[in-house]
Amino acid sequence: MIRILIAEDEERISRFIEKGLRAAGFAPTVVADGVKAVDYASSGDFDLLLLDVGFPRLDGFTVLSVLRQSRVGIPVIILTARGSAADTVAGLECGADDYMVKPFRFEELLARIRLRLRPADNNDPPGGNIIRHGALELNLRTRTVRVGDKVIDLSAREFALVETFLHHPGQVLSRQQLLSHVWGYDFDGTSNVVDVYVSQLRQKIGAERIVTTRGAGYRLG
Repeated sequence: MIRILIAEDEERISRFIEKGLRAAGFAPTVVADGVKAVDYASSGDFDLLLLDVGFPRLDGFTVLSVLRQSRVGIPVIILTARGSAADTVAGLECGADDYMVKPFRFEELLARIRLRLRPADNNDPPGGNIIRHGALELNLRTRTVRVGDKVIDLSAREFALVETFLHHPGQVLSRQQLLSHVWGYDFDGTSNVVDVYVSQLRQKIGAERIVTTRGAGYRLG
């Protein structure tokens, strides 16, 4: 089983990520400070590191620099509230493989994790970036959606919603699950935003493609 180290000192966020990763079939471990992050990441027991920047003892950039100077090659995705271009550049120059700004969608984080864990192969077929369900087709590389021969114009959030449904074909997803996957861990759970977006999506890809299960949620039809 793939083991992922979560270096995050805010418990609410680390629990959100840990729960999602377990549901996706990974084996996550959480540490809450930079010193432990260095120790655990250097052990060779983990396949990927999700690294927060704002640690009180040893910040994430320092953790990353120490790992790279020690030639620890574990893939690292930085997760931080610092979204400036300077911070992004600093993280990448320190040796990060990817950089995500909080709040983030779990489904996007999952896609980036899978991308970093996937071995590089220049002979991979182009279809590896395409997810299909019936006539519905989503291309992760070009960020386009087709129904049959027609390209559908979707907003970023609508695209994320389609992607979530396609990753769980036939499964009933509750509104809370959709909020968590598409809008992130800090979105207001009392909002009707899911229903609004599902309604918009039905108008674009066909009402019959998203089925309502009364009292439970929605599934891809």
